[in-house]
Amino acid sequence: MGEYVGRFAPSPTGPLHFGSLVAALASHMEAKAAKGKWLLRMEDLDPPREQPGAADQILRALEKLGLEWDGPVLAQSARFERYRAALDELSRRGLTYPCACTRRELEDSALAIDGSRIYPGTCRQGLAPGKAARTQRLRTHGAPIGFADLVQGWTEQSVAKEVGDFVLLRADGIAAYQLAVVVDDMDQGVTDVVRGADLLDSTARQIHLQRLLGARTPRYAHVPVVLNAAGEKLSKQTGARPLDLSDPKAELARARRFLGQAEDGWDLARVPRVRALPICVPE
Repeated sequence: MGEYVGRFAPSPTGPLHFGSLVAALASHMEAKAAKGKWLLRMEDLDPPREQPGAADQILRALEKLGLEWDGPVLAQSARFERYRAALDELSRRGLTYPCACTRRELEDSALAIDGSRIYPGTCRQGLAPGKAARTQRLRTHGAPIGFADLVQGWTEQSVAKEVGDFVLLRADGIAAYQLAVVVDDMDQGVTDVVRGADLLDSTARQIHLQRLLGARTPRYAHVPVVLNAAGEKLSKQTGARPLDLSDPKAELARARRFLGQAEDGWDLARVPRVRALPICVPE
């Protein structure tokens, strides 16, 4: 694949917390161990959830932590035309279709592996009379997609059976996460994706899209997500506290311990091969 190119892609919905730091540190350390580039991308495609000033807060926090990135920061909000071009390419090839289904109409569908609803194909053969398109979906097929994750091991998923035809263009006219992340990784030349294991179940969808768009598939490494005292994923939605940037070295040391690392150096093989772990220090 040539030069190693990794990336960290936070959403500006609030300041960095410990769970974000674990993902950022793992991604940064793996890139630097490979003497490669570490890119920074703002996944700012969800305006209702974003907090004013959060993007700048994240940048300043990374600087204080000594996690320096290479090149300019890429903002997804500036790339709508690029996502539309990728969607148009897929549509011209008959790989997408309009969908009129609402979330409420899909509530009785089976649960997907990631907790969403498996799309039953309601609009696959065309919209019902009187129905207007809300989203655009990608046609999937039954062949399973497998990949060797560098932390979690071999993972295989039948996207068609376990997820169904998934959304590429949301009802608000904004590109869906799966499309945006694939196009961004392709355009930035990303060779390696190190991120939280909460995104492991999205990877087969992304590989499916990569193949359709003629993009190479990066190597993947999904590190454990951090659980709070209640066993929930540590996140802004579950009340995660911002990092204590008055002592960045202590926060970094805590994240290194969580990732199974010694005080110095970096070895991806030492990262626990599980999807989630409780936080090291009471939250």
